[in-house]
Amino acid sequence: MEVRKYSETRLARMSIAEFLRQRAVEVTVSGSYSLPRWYDCEGKLRTFACRTKRVSPFRMIVDVPVVGKIGERVTSYFQDFGEFQCTISATLKSGFLMELDMTRARRAWMSEKLTWLEKKQRDASVQELRNDARFVPQVSHTFLTLADGSTHPCFIIDVSTAGVAISCEYDPPIGTPLAIGACVGRVIRKFDNGFAVKFAEKQQWDDVVRLIARSPVPQPA
Repeated sequence: MEVRKYSETRLARMSIAEFLRQRAVEVTVSGSYSLPRWYDCEGKLRTFACRTKRVSPFRMIVDVPVVGKIGERVTSYFQDFGEFQCTISATLKSGFLMELDMTRARRAWMSEKLTWLEKKQRDASVQELRNDARFVPQVSHTFLTLADGSTHPCFIIDVSTAGVAISCEYDPPIGTPLAIGACVGRVIRKFDNGFAVKFAEKQQWDDVVRLIARSPVPQPA
């Protein structure tokens, strides 16, 4: 992937369909982001977890728990790319397209980084999930259900047989009992962009993703 393959005249807002026709890398990189006017109970700007789906040196599509509005400025951070100042140019049901504000030099670096990640993706041997304490599932979104039966959409950061890390618009206190999909547990820890839920019972590797991604049972009217 070379920077010259991308036209810098195309930095104006574009649709998802237009971006899908451009040269980019399908890569999953975990990160975090903040939106304007989203604050916690202490008046601090809230941070949510996210993951990239498709990335170029000019823009990226990200999966998110809270979708911003077109034109909003976003501050984001990704472990492989660093921090970006971005603008939302298009939205999806559970994500959005961000235009990346970068210098020419950083775009060149980004292009080299994406080339390396793309090569690593092709060459890396597939490891079994059983060898990892935590892993990032292909399923990004699910629902949490509270004791009163109310449900909230949420974003899965990572999961293990013992618990799951979640990012969500709803911000439950530590100790809150709830279910993530069909897995019952309790909030045991809070962190900058979400919270950790410990399952009441340890799950089987073969079942855990299917269970946490299960839709909530509709409540009777």
